[in-house]
Parts: sequence; structure tokens; C-alpha cells
Amino acid sequence: MKTLLTTIFILLTLQSYSQEWVDDKTFNDAISSHSGFDAHDEIIIVEFYAEFNKDNAFKDREKLEGVTYYMCDIADSPKIKKQYRVRMAPTLIVFLDGAVIKQYKAGLDLECPVTLPELRASIAEVQKESQY
Repeated sequence: MKTLLTTIFILLTLQSYSQEWVDDKTFNDAISSHSGFDAHDEIIIVEFYAEFNKDNAFKDREKLEGVTYYMCDIADSPKIKKQYRVRMAPTLIVFLDGAVIKQYKAGLDLECPVTLPELRASIAEVQKESQY
């Protein structure tokens, strides 16, 4: 019984921290709006990630509300990397109904180009503009 409970706890913990990933095959479906005609458009954030620079990834993604957040490994997604001209990782792109609204690109220092308050402000701005 103890082993069963431990296994369930581990699985639930892993599930709550799971991150949805997109690649060349799934990217376009992911950034398209998932909302219906009567709902507000959905804000999608995609973080272009590189394993070699994982320490500089956006760390506060779980604190974001009202958005869908995806990760895209640039090593596994050369077409999307080229299409959105991603040169450095991390790069975060904010989409609304499939259109790029805002981009945050890392510089030569490869540090995360945006803070949680800055990203929240961008999300609030997009939400306000999409109401009309």
C-alpha cells in the first residue's frame, strides 16, 4: 500500500509540473486560437528553448494566468526557428489568434529577455486590446 501511494504521489507531482512542448509538426496547431466564436481570443506564449542554456529559461511560467504556455526546443524545430528568426534562446513570442503580438529575444549574454512583471504587463495589454 505504501508503495502504491508513493507511486501515485510521484505521478501526480510529475503531471503537475509537466510542460507542453511543440515542434515543427505541432507548432501551427498550437498557436492557432483554441477559443470559440463567442469567447475572447486565447493568448499563447511560446518559449524557444535550448538545452545548453536551460539555466536561463523563463522560470516563472507557472505563475502566468490566462495564457497557454508552450516550450519549443530549437534543436528539434529548425523550420519554426527559421520562420520566426530565432537566433538566441531563450526567446519568448506572444501570439494572439496565430499572430505575433510581442517578441522577447535574448541577447548575446543568452539571459532571459523578460521578467515576470514585464510579461504580465504585455499580457494585460493584449487582453485589454482584444476586448474591443
